[in-house]
Amino acid sequence: MSSGARAWRWLAALVMSATTASVAAQWLHQPTRDVPRTADGKVDVTAPAPRMPDGRPDLSGMWQMNPGTYIVDAAQDLSPAEIQPWAGARFRERLESFARRDPACFLPSGPRYYIGGVPKIVQTPAQLVVLNEDLTFRQIFLDGRALPADPNPSFMGYSTGHWEGDMLVVESTGLDERTLLDTGGHPHTEKMKVTERFRRTDLGHMDLQVTFEDPAVYARPMVVPVQMRLVVDDELIEYICRENERDYDHITRRASDEKRAVPVDVLSRYVGAYVYTLPGGMETTVVTVALAAGELTLDRFPGVRGKMRQHLIPLSETRFAAYFGRPLHFTTDANGAPVQIVFEATEPGTRDVVATRR
Repeated sequence: MSSGARAWRWLAALVMSATTASVAAQWLHQPTRDVPRTADGKVDVTAPAPRMPDGRPDLSGMWQMNPGTYIVDAAQDLSPAEIQPWAGARFRERLESFARRDPACFLPSGPRYYIGGVPKIVQTPAQLVVLNEDLTFRQIFLDGRALPADPNPSFMGYSTGHWEGDMLVVESTGLDERTLLDTGGHPHTEKMKVTERFRRTDLGHMDLQVTFEDPAVYARPMVVPVQMRLVVDDELIEYICRENERDYDHITRRASDEKRAVPVDVLSRYVGAYVYTLPGGMETTVVTVALAAGELTLDRFPGVRGKMRQHLIPLSETRFAAYFGRPLHFTTDANGAPVQIVFEATEPGTRDVVATRR
């Protein structure tokens, strides 16, 4: 694997570590049937999207979902004043403990799987069935029925859908309030309504916009954009979080014990823009560090599209953790001025990624 590929793999892992599973977990390598292929045998992902016999787009397939850091913070476009204090406090506590004892390890993931994971969609004229790695499923009814006025709360909710041209609009209610919106732990009430808008742009790509509405907790709707990529020549494999809970809890407990208080004047030194260029000059991206309410945030990871804001939790005056324990540190010159951000590699075969202060 080249250094560029390793850097990209590490960055991708950093982004997708907050999701429940990834395509890397798949292993069967079963050729996908009835899809157009190029002369070298690869699936032509830019071919036209398939359609059902009635002319509607066919959304069937296994899909890799990429919501960026909305999977960690679905409410990142809202200000703290637009979130009920108890809900904001629960999110902050969960971030600072690095998501120790994730409820989704013992209960179905619920609406978190509306925006993340690797779902397999099976479409018929009357309904869509969505299968998830954690052995949960959804039924999205397309037969014209209305949402129930007072649904019995369930982990995956009650969903109905209708077509607006080539876009499938899905509305869901009745989600059990024990579930979470994201891996950062944003809560919701059982009055929440979710609206999903699916548009398959070609064979290999689908755009999804998910809107969470819960006025009892959030002053305005939260809109999450999700990019979906077709997974081919593979099959779904189960992923059960609680199977790894013992090791996960040990790792996160150790990380949270390292948290330190750092003076604001020290944190303020790191504010600014840092530039990272992929090996070979393929892509240059600016990473922004900001300070608000005594905390550092980092936005837009190199090589990753979309909003990528996250909170940085201090482990020392120069070293921080992000994404539930992923480490990074700042290097400084003789005067203490920051020079670089070093995103530390945590997996075998990967290397540190360095962004230089501009």
